[in-house]
Amino acid sequence: MGTAGTSIDRDTVAARVAGFPRIAADRPDLKQAAVAVCVTQHEGRPCLLLTRRSARLRAHAGQWALPGGRREAGETAVDGALRELAEEVGLVLAVGSVLGLLDDYVTRSGYVMTPVACWAGPAGQLTGSEAEVASVHEVPLADLDVEPRFISIPESVAPVVQLPLLGDYLHAPTAAIVHQFCRIACRDEVQRVAHYEQPVFAWR
Repeated sequence: MGTAGTSIDRDTVAARVAGFPRIAADRPDLKQAAVAVCVTQHEGRPCLLLTRRSARLRAHAGQWALPGGRREAGETAVDGALRELAEEVGLVLAVGSVLGLLDDYVTRSGYVMTPVACWAGPAGQLTGSEAEVASVHEVPLADLDVEPRFISIPESVAPVVQLPLLGDYLHAPTAAIVHQFCRIACRDEVQRVAHYEQPVFAWR
């Protein structure tokens, strides 16, 4: 286990994210997306905001996800992540809540995902967008700062990364991004995750 307890505060995480040597993916040929890696405080504990995607969605229905999506024309990663956070869970944050960016993750489905770390503090009542979100969860960072599980698949030489969560698993890209953030925020470690594989169902 890491040190993700109540000892983790905004200043600590902000300093660690600011000092992180981010690697960007220079792939203008791919679709650009942004996700919000948003820390809330729930019952006095730092948590990460995760959603369960609606079962009615065409892609990745029912999966755990970070609020996010494709960036609009001319939109920065920060603008896109904050817009998606407001649209998906009703959480409106100012640009000042943004701590920095993590490594880009290139998905099998043709996206460059840019994770935007932000600190919301106590979030209050969160309501998922009916079209996209089945449920909204504030998961304690301590529950996510765990050793991942790696599995092998015949379709790839790279290890598939999974993070245990509430009797289920987070899959890449979400699992990879959450794992990297926890290593930075909770342990002040540089952990690269771009090489971790996604499960085949996420390749579409």
